[in-house]
Amino acid sequence: MKKIYGHLGAILVVIMWGTTFISSKKLLLEGMMPADIFFYRFLMAYICLLFLSHKQLWSKSVADELTMIGLGVMGGSLYFLTENMALIYSTTANVSIIVSSCPLLTALLLAIMYKSERMNSKQIIGSLIAFVGVILVVLNGQINLHLNPKGDILALVSALTWTLYSILMRRIMSRYKTVFITRKVFGYGILTIIPYFLLVEPLNTNVSVFTSPTIVSNLLFLGLVASTGGYLLWNWVMSKIGTMTATNYIYLQPLVTLTAGAVILNEKVTIMGIVGSIVLLLGTARAQKK
Repeated sequence: MKKIYGHLGAILVVIMWGTTFISSKKLLLEGMMPADIFFYRFLMAYICLLFLSHKQLWSKSVADELTMIGLGVMGGSLYFLTENMALIYSTTANVSIIVSSCPLLTALLLAIMYKSERMNSKQIIGSLIAFVGVILVVLNGQINLHLNPKGDILALVSALTWTLYSILMRRIMSRYKTVFITRKVFGYGILTIIPYFLLVEPLNTNVSVFTSPTIVSNLLFLGLVASTGGYLLWNWVMSKIGTMTATNYIYLQPLVTLTAGAVILNEKVTIMGIVGSIVLLLGTARAQKK
C-alpha cells in the first residue's frame, strides 16, 4: 500500500512542478529575475519548514552535513541557475529536452554505482520511448531545434545536478526524517546562491514588487506548494519507491506543462503534442515495470 501511495505522490509532485513553469513565466513577465524568484521561493519554504523541524539543527556527522550541502547545491542553487541561464543562450525546446534526459542520466549513474538499481530491458526500452514522447511534446508541432553549445551545455549541467541530487538523496534518506532533509536542502540552497548576488547580479529587494497580486500569488504557489510541499513529498516518494522509479516520473513533467499552458495560457496543442503525450504515457508505464 505504501508503494501505491508513493506512485500517487510522484504523480502529484510532477503535476505541481509541471505547473511551476507557468507561474515562473508570469513572474518573469512581471519583471522579476530568475535568481530572485529562486531566492524568495526557497526562503519562504525554509521558514515554513523551520516551524516543522526546529529541534534538530545539524546532521549526525560532518560527512552527512557535507552531503546536505551537496543536496542544497545540486537540488537548489546550481540546478536552478544553470537551467535559467541555459534559457538565455538556447531555445526553450532545447533546454526542456536536455533537462528531461535526467531519468536516463540517473539510470546510467545508478547502474554503475548500485547493482540493485539497474534497469531491465523492458525498463530501458520504456525510458527511451518516454524520452521520444518528451521530444514530441516539447516540440508540439514546431521543429525549432538549433544547436547552441553554451546554452545546451548549461542545460546538460542542470540535468546532471538533479541526477546527483537524486543519488545523494539515496545515500542519506534512510538516516533522517524527510522534513529535516528538505529543510537543509532549502537552507543550503539559499546560502549558496548568495555569491551569485554578490558577484553577478544583486538581489531585487524593492518592496513595491510585492504589492502586485500576480507576483504575490505566484510566489506563494512556488514557495508553499511547489517548493515546501513538492520537495517534502518528492523526498518521501524516493524513500518509498526508490530513486530510479521516482525519477522516471519526471518524464511526465512536459506533458503537465503542455496541458497547463493550454488551459491557463490558451497555448495551442498540435497533433504532434497529442501523439507525443500518448507515446510519453506508454513509455513511462513500461519504464516502471520490473
